[in-house]
Amino acid sequence: MKKGIHPEYVECKVSCTCGHTFTILSTKPELRIEVCDQCHPFYTGKERTIDRGGKVDKFKKKYGLA
Repeated sequence: MKKGIHPEYVECKVSCTCGHTFTILSTKPELRIEVCDQCHPFYTGKERTIDRGGKVDKFKKKYGLA
């Protein structure tokens, strides 16, 4: 590796909008994020799935064919 061309890594404080904070290594000293592993639906298990149906189901419903 060449010397003097790589960015220097510093300890970075990451803050989420949910209030969770943690530290990582980064080129920036502070990061603010909107979603983390503590509030993301995939990791919390509170994922909502809505069955809206496809285009055919909407057509049948619209014209009373269902």
